[in-house]
Amino acid sequence: MSSTELPGPSVAAAAVPRVSTVRVADGEKLRSVTLPGLTLNIRARPPARSGLPPALYVHGLGGSSQNWSSLMPLLGEYVDGEAVDLPGFGDSPPPDDGNYSVTAHARACIRLLDASGRGPVHLIGNSLGGAVVTRVAAVRPDLVRTLTLVSPALPELRVQRMAVPTALLAVPGVASLFARLSKDWTAEERTRGVMGLCYGDPAMVAPETFAHAVEEMERRLELPYFWDAMTRSARGIVDAYTLGGQHGLWRQAERVLAPTLLVYGGRDQLVSYRMARRAAAAFRDSRLLTLPDAGHVAMMEYPEAVAGAFRELLDDCGRS
Repeated sequence: MSSTELPGPSVAAAAVPRVSTVRVADGEKLRSVTLPGLTLNIRARPPARSGLPPALYVHGLGGSSQNWSSLMPLLGEYVDGEAVDLPGFGDSPPPDDGNYSVTAHARACIRLLDASGRGPVHLIGNSLGGAVVTRVAAVRPDLVRTLTLVSPALPELRVQRMAVPTALLAVPGVASLFARLSKDWTAEERTRGVMGLCYGDPAMVAPETFAHAVEEMERRLELPYFWDAMTRSARGIVDAYTLGGQHGLWRQAERVLAPTLLVYGGRDQLVSYRMARRAAAAFRDSRLLTLPDAGHVAMMEYPEAVAGAFRELLDDCGRS
């Protein structure tokens, strides 16, 4: 990412309470932050006490801030956490410029942090969000205290077989074709497919959790920009994988100064378990948590284990 891709001087954000159709768990509050050309939905829990260091959670492709609702309460005694809906996902509308690249998502996070004045933060990302926060940490180290990556979408030479359909979304025309072919699929069928892909053991999903996920899928399918956001973000991941030199994600991983926690699942069908060793070598100050039975969303499958590893990271860093 060149300096021309970074946001300019920070602009004061307008935090406006907002009535949303998305689910809000007990103890959570939603608000929207409006920046020029961009509106971001923020999910937060009141901190256990004042003075806690801030944290920002960033979800993956097709996800939302709801993906962090199991982990956030477990860290409420340690950080003042907020989870963002990336542009076009969750309850955040599309960006005015239609840019869904990894760089654009990283820029959105940087603008949010600059405008809020919350940095430096403990930055936590999953999948696409892992690639996004890696880029943020590389280009704006002043904004990052620690970095936690759960199955980060970093380039692989041999892409997981089950990740190929996601990559195909980036091909022009494929998304619209798939939308037509799957128009008769129910929200329940789609949700089962997503959970089968993302969870190491879909059977562990509680009936209530599944029902909430179906409701969210129904809501998303009604959004006129749903497929566009998915397609352009998938294309953004593919484009990021092809970048070389200083713009490459692995090169940027080597530039990260923040202490880094890496979390990989042994049953991950989208990000290969074998990438854990390469990631541990790339990030200069890293520690690794491997969960053999976890899939792609360990923070939802094994939140206690992820929370425990994060607390150890804080202990190693003096809980700053």
